[in-house]
Amino acid sequence: MSSLNPRQKRNLRDIFVSLVLFFGLMAIDKFVPQAGNNRLLMFILFLVPYFIVGHNVVRKALLAIKNFQGFDESFLMTLATIGAFATGENAEAVAVMLFYQIGEWFQDYAVDKSRRSITALMDIMPEEAHVEVNGEIETMDPDDVEVGSIVVVKAGEKIPLDGQVVEGHSMVNTAAITGESVPRSVTLGDEIYSGSINGEGLLKIQTTKAYEDSTVSKILEMVENAAEKKSKTENFITKFARIYTPVVVIGAIVLAIVPSLITGDWLKWLYRACTFLVISCPCAIVVSVPLSFFGGIGAASKQGILVKGSNYLEAINDVKTIVTDKTGTLTKGTFSVIDIIPNSMLSKKQVLRDAALIESLSTHPIASSIKEAAVIYGLNINAQQVSDIQNITGMGMSGKVNGKTIYVGNAKLMKEQAIPYIESTNESATVVYVGADHDFLGTILIADEIKDNAVSALRHLKNSGIEKIIMLTGDKKSVADSVAKKLGVDEVRAELLPGDKVNAVEEILKTSSDKHRVAYVGDGINDAPVLTRCDVGIAMGSMGSDAAIEAADIVLMDDNLDKLATTKRIAHKTVGIAKVNIVFAIAVKILTLIFGAVGIANMWWAVFADVGVAFICILNSMRTLKAK
Repeated sequence: MSSLNPRQKRNLRDIFVSLVLFFGLMAIDKFVPQAGNNRLLMFILFLVPYFIVGHNVVRKALLAIKNFQGFDESFLMTLATIGAFATGENAEAVAVMLFYQIGEWFQDYAVDKSRRSITALMDIMPEEAHVEVNGEIETMDPDDVEVGSIVVVKAGEKIPLDGQVVEGHSMVNTAAITGESVPRSVTLGDEIYSGSINGEGLLKIQTTKAYEDSTVSKILEMVENAAEKKSKTENFITKFARIYTPVVVIGAIVLAIVPSLITGDWLKWLYRACTFLVISCPCAIVVSVPLSFFGGIGAASKQGILVKGSNYLEAINDVKTIVTDKTGTLTKGTFSVIDIIPNSMLSKKQVLRDAALIESLSTHPIASSIKEAAVIYGLNINAQQVSDIQNITGMGMSGKVNGKTIYVGNAKLMKEQAIPYIESTNESATVVYVGADHDFLGTILIADEIKDNAVSALRHLKNSGIEKIIMLTGDKKSVADSVAKKLGVDEVRAELLPGDKVNAVEEILKTSSDKHRVAYVGDGINDAPVLTRCDVGIAMGSMGSDAAIEAADIVLMDDNLDKLATTKRIAHKTVGIAKVNIVFAIAVKILTLIFGAVGIANMWWAVFADVGVAFICILNSMRTLKAK
């Protein structure tokens, strides 16, 4: 009961009171002769539980008539129950309204539960930020905090803005942002997201984004806009209900009048028309289909997958081809030393030490990877040991160490310095040669590493129904082919500029259809045009650029490639449940409508065809919330 809102509690109380009165009156009705004043008395008594439970429905029906809003389910229920009272079926009239309201209550509860699964994200919104100003702590609205400010976050508090840790160490809960249940360790220099919760210790964070550009703000914006973008199935159901409802009302009127004029039995055919109306109520379809998609979006959000609309959830279900970027998407996007090949009697450490000394003052990604490798090897690199450092454009660097001139660069540099180097045959890595004076010291191989779970993630995609995986990259062909072979992708296109990627996707889209859609996965600014152009654009939310996240239709908040297959599975389950609901509801209604028209189905059948079917469809829709 604690999870129910005030309206649900009030409606549940009305249902319970009416249910008790209804069964009490049913018992009394068996022992009271149905004639004269007794019939009038029972009619009045049955009106009591009817209006207790159905006053809202009757009021909505009258307002719809007054405002010329057309036929809705409230109008159908009111008209049908009035007809039942008119034919003397008091108990059935109350039963229809009572069980209809029970179905409505469960529908309201299910929708509310689905909505809470999504709007629970709103809890990640930080209410205040503690900003350090001239040694004092000032509490202010996150909207008012300027970029570059120092924010102090105590244990248990939410991180108010995106930033970088400048002091402190803690375990941070990022579940609300990434869906990852295991807390993440953060320390000096680490990036941190707004909406995360500081688990322990005091953190000082220098903000890197304004609140409107922060992770939590972007997430909330995506969630709020998601409900506006309906799937094709939902749009079809909306149009279907607008046409279906007036048609069945006209059908009921014809059923009540035409046979009555022929047979003269007005009560019999009025009763059948009322039964027809109850059966025809489309609430099972109208409610359960949007609820299925709403639940699917909620289930995805729990996994750290933000879907910007149910239309994209439906579209990803039809995706058969995945086109993906390489750097930062399938690979880590950072260079690292994968091998050191020393010449002659030298050790790997000696070659690495000399190279790291020359690169010690450089900020180039290749230089950074060499310096990081030196740290891993336990080498103490002191830049003061190096003199006369020169940057040789297009070739590499040189400098003097202990009287020797060390050269670190490509083959051109070795040739220019007449160093007899051994040319590397490795085409899948960046090759760095190291020489001293006129002696060749060795070779360092540097490459962008494949993500740990990339191979398994692509395999899971194939198992989830993806027929073709294509990799697009601006990298050289030899490197792209090597990565593609390791990953097991079906096709690779290399040495592409951002414009070339769009052209490549255009070619792929020409061969696709509505039932064979194309999705693109990327993370960089250069991926934004392609993400927009594809049927479904999927961006990496953690390492991805703001432009890519903005352009994408689906965002993986923790950059976990396994979430691609998870998204596909959730979409498949959601669309499957929606289709089952449609087929089941229409089949039962058509069958019961025929039975009702010929007099086989009575009002109790009608209650099942309306409320029972709606209840079953709603329960089926709620299964999307349990997607794992």
